[in-house]
Amino acid sequence: MTIDCLQLKLICTNPLRHINLAAGMKVHYDIERLPVFNKAVVTIGTFDGVHLGHQKIIQALQKEAVHIGGETVIITFDPHPRKVLSSDPSLQLITTLDEKIKLLGALGVNHVVVVPFTKAFAGQSAEAYIKDFLVGRFHPHTVIIGYDHRFGHGRQGDYKLLEEKADIYQYQLLEIPKRVIEEISISSTKIRSALLSSDIDTANMLLGYSFFFEGTVIKGDALGRTLGYPTANLHYNNEDKIHLGEGVYAVYVHVNGEEKKGMLSIGKRPTIDAHLEESVEVNIFDFNEDIYGETIKITVQKYLRPQEKYASLDQLIQQLAIDKENSLRCL
Repeated sequence: MTIDCLQLKLICTNPLRHINLAAGMKVHYDIERLPVFNKAVVTIGTFDGVHLGHQKIIQALQKEAVHIGGETVIITFDPHPRKVLSSDPSLQLITTLDEKIKLLGALGVNHVVVVPFTKAFAGQSAEAYIKDFLVGRFHPHTVIIGYDHRFGHGRQGDYKLLEEKADIYQYQLLEIPKRVIEEISISSTKIRSALLSSDIDTANMLLGYSFFFEGTVIKGDALGRTLGYPTANLHYNNEDKIHLGEGVYAVYVHVNGEEKKGMLSIGKRPTIDAHLEESVEVNIFDFNEDIYGETIKITVQKYLRPQEKYASLDQLIQQLAIDKENSLRCL
């Protein structure tokens, strides 16, 4: 099986492939000890995935901050509110908290405040949320928020209440358009669905960067080495992180401070044994170091093929050679 090289190049070209914490961004975990922000331009949300829809909000936040000579402040929550308030504690996230922070840093946000989300926090009155939390701790110059933003006990607080209190507490209020909010919700749902169904092209397009995850290298059965394609078996570092669907993918592997090319296999290895549990393993090209116990980062660029059962190991080896060739054509 071959794959269109031009299509691969378009998909793999990615300005956010290297994600680093921006110099000067500050992350605050203790809301009792926040600094005095300079004309804080504030927005609030979970920002799971920090995808293209979220990036539109961040751009609006930055534009307003530049206009008034202020600082951008993003308020986010940990754990995700749905894990605390809903009956779905197993919700899988597109990004972990640390990943989200790095993505926000790469986009040039000045401050990220991580608020511990508890039932007590959610249960405060809407008026107390505005007076004691939003105004009392952040003293915002401008609040940028969606029309559907809800807060306080029973989710009674809304945009209208924030608007009513704006003159009292001396902050400007800007509304995120309904179409942007709906786009964010639709995109988040589509991204999760795409990742679970191995549609990495759609996921990466909506994210605006390539999906990535981290895993710890664990002992495997060394079959890959026998086949001529040694693999690092991975254990997901964070079970809250959404798991990519089964298949074979072209990937970048970040290991020992280097970025290497490779191919990732997720599945039950049907050619070997129909009853095996799902494994996550990566063949790192031009790499032969002992990395057991180390954490490596996988950046997923392209879906190559589904997991398939081959009649013999020789046929599997032939397919692995094709997989490597297709991976290199992308990477």
